[in-house]
Amino acid sequence: VQLVESGGGSVQSGGSLRLACVSSGYSVGNSCMGWFRQAPGKEREVVAAIGSDGSTTYADSVKGRFAISEDDVKSTLYLQMNSLKPEDTAMYYCAAQTYCYTVYNHWGQGTQVTVSS
Repeated sequence: VQLVESGGGSVQSGGSLRLACVSSGYSVGNSCMGWFRQAPGKEREVVAAIGSDGSTTYADSVKGRFAISEDDVKSTLYLQMNSLKPEDTAMYYCAAQTYCYTVYNHWGQGTQVTVSS
């Protein structure tokens, strides 16, 4: 299984970015995947997750601003990020579970998101 993220970059506060995570060796549409982030000096936190039934969950800090989605044909997981804030600055990681409701045991290398005020 290989997960490769892209789409990070530098934007001003209020801007938008869309992250993508291309999966190889892993079926996106029938799986449990998520986006995590880690800022310098802080613990990694879950940002958004999507279940095998398409259900989604979000961290309170991003509700209403971020949206997780998937394209099974393209084997790609997305994270649309709108109304970005400086506190969203972090390395963002895509992750997947071999078996849903267990640990995230597949991780991408991360993509940096920097939001300036």
